Amino acid sequence: MRKHMSRRAVLTAAGVAATATVVASRLALANETTGKAKAGAEANVEFHGWRSAEQWGQGEAQGVIVKTDGRVGIVIDEAADVVEYADPHTGETSEWEIATWTSPVRELEFGASQLIASWNVDTPAGSFLKVEMKGRYQDGEETPWYVMGVWALGEDDITRTSVNDQSDSRSAIEADTFVIGKPDKYQLKSYQLRLTLHRKPGTDITPTVWRTGAMSSFVPDRFEVPATEPGVAAGVELDVPRYSQMIHEGQYPEYGGGGEAWCSPTSSQMIIESFGRKLSPEDLAWVDPDFDDPQICHAARYTFDKAYDGCGNWPFNAAYAASFEEMDAIVTRLNSLADAETLIKAGFPVITSQSFIEEELDGAGYGTAGHLMTVIGFTAEGDVIANDPASKDNDAVRRVYKRRQFENIWLRTKRKDANGKELSGSGGVCYLYKPTDKEWPDLPGIGD
Repeated sequence: MRKHMSRRAVLTAAGVAATATVVASRLALANETTGKAKAGAEANVEFHGWRSAEQWGQGEAQGVIVKTDGRVGIVIDEAADVVEYADPHTGETSEWEIATWTSPVRELEFGASQLIASWNVDTPAGSFLKVEMKGRYQDGEETPWYVMGVWALGEDDITRTSVNDQSDSRSAIEADTFVIGKPDKYQLKSYQLRLTLHRKPGTDITPTVWRTGAMSSFVPDRFEVPATEPGVAAGVELDVPRYSQMIHEGQYPEYGGGGEAWCSPTSSQMIIESFGRKLSPEDLAWVDPDFDDPQICHAARYTFDKAYDGCGNWPFNAAYAASFEEMDAIVTRLNSLADAETLIKAGFPVITSQSFIEEELDGAGYGTAGHLMTVIGFTAEGDVIANDPASKDNDAVRRVYKRRQFENIWLRTKRKDANGKELSGSGGVCYLYKPTDKEWPDLPGIGD
């Protein structure tokens, strides 16, 4: 049985340390159906973000100002400090001027067990961004400032990376996700995000952060989710390019080696191009000319997370998508296929994360511990039309999957492998990308 193994899934199965083992076993506990908390609701999920001049003005700025000409964002005005950054992967230490923006405390209406941050930023050469979060538990105790990602689109200044070995006695960072180990005992009741903008000393270079936010959530464990009936997108199929990850097997081992490792960037590139954003020949000049679809190699390179040792970091894929001209991107969760249908009807594909054994998804022909594919439409009967990059070639990418099967493997939090071992599911994780001149439908958890 073929498996698209992510490092997240491997850690969940094996465990790496006392705290991380507990946390990893709960990795998908929050089968969070994206949305705001509702009294008596089975799932509690919220996405909250900052992107307008008014919203940026609500935070605490040290050396940062709001840029309002063109696309609104925050930039370095005057450096607040000079710090040393030791790159954990190269061993090199260098000095950087920094400025920071810290969000207001975001109070939650429920106790959350997970949080995933997102950011959209331009990082010209000579700059990078560090994103952190700090939470408060229901008893008033606080987490440390956890690093959620060290990001630059380019590779010349720092190594793009998540940060391993971050935990306290109650929670930990699992690659790109804040997870509480015992959510029946502890919950997250509020959080802040902190953005540290870096630039080379003595220059006027600056990152420009257009959007940041976080999805926080709690949902009880479940092996099955309620079924939905075909809805507004029955018979709707969006025009999305079809790319196979499998034709890249063995390519660029320094970026994961293609094949089963590249589902996330392949899915991202399909959606980016569906909105008319293309890479130039200059962008792709580094790719071996004998390789087909060089843009997939490019997407893998520029989403690669050195600490994760792969291209499956969820916020890194969103940040990559947002690096294209006038693009927005977030990582969140959805309630059901009904919400996905609303997005499809409005013209927005949905990149979904799921894990399953081969017998649970007719027509897939494989099993996976973690795989990304793209929902591009629904048949007249309501079944899912997906661009599944785990296909032998581009022509085979378009698949039709049974509605009930797909909905359950995507939205559940718990599952069993072929040997009956209990494992976790993604709980409805998805990437949402769009041009800035368009708005997502008014669904819970998408607006900010």
